[in-house]
Amino acid sequence: MSTAQSAERGEPDMASPRSRRTARLDQPLDRSRSLRPSVDSERFGRLSERAARGIGSWAFILWMTIAIIVWVGINLAITEGGPDPFPFIFLTLLLSLQASYAAPLILLAQNRQADRDRVQFAEDRQRTERLLADSDYLARELAALRMALGDVATRDYVRGELREFAADIHELLDDEGSRRKGKGKKETRAEKPAEAAPEGDE
Repeated sequence: MSTAQSAERGEPDMASPRSRRTARLDQPLDRSRSLRPSVDSERFGRLSERAARGIGSWAFILWMTIAIIVWVGINLAITEGGPDPFPFIFLTLLLSLQASYAAPLILLAQNRQADRDRVQFAEDRQRTERLLADSDYLARELAALRMALGDVATRDYVRGELREFAADIHELLDDEGSRRKGKGKKETRAEKPAEAAPEGDE
C-alpha cells in the first residue's frame, strides 16, 4: 500500500517516524487534536532547577551588579541621546521582567524539591517500619530462646555440678583411705599379742 493511498483512507503511515511514534499498540490512539503545545514537564522541571540554582548563586548576583553598574555608567556618561537616560526605564523593565520569570522558576524548583522530599520521607518511613518489624521479630525470637534455655542446663550449671561431684568423690576417697588405715592399725595390734604368747609358753 502506498503512502498516498494510506493518506486517502485516513490510516497512519507506518513508514514515517511520526506514525511510528504515535501508533503504539500499548496505548489507545488519540484522535483529538489540541492546540496547546506539548511540554515535557520533567525536562522543563530540570531546566527550572538549573535556572533557580544559577539565580541563587553569588556569580549571578555579581554579574548582574556589574551589568547594572556598567549600564548606568554608560547612560550617565552619555548626556544626550543615551540608550536609556535617567530614570533608566528600560533597565527597570528588564529587571522587572527578570524578576517575573525568576519567581515562577524558583517556585517550580521548590515544588519539585518538595515532591522529592515527600518521596524520600515515604521511603524513610517504610524503611523505619521494616526495621521496627525486624527488631520486634528478633526480640520475640530472643525471648523464645531464653524461655527454651530456661529448662536446659547451662555451662556454668554443669561446671558447678561437676565440681560438687568431684568434691564428693574426694571425700569418699579420703574416708576410704582413713578406714583402711584404721583396719591396718587394728590388725597390727592383734598380731603383736599373738606373737608374744608363744614366747611365754616356752
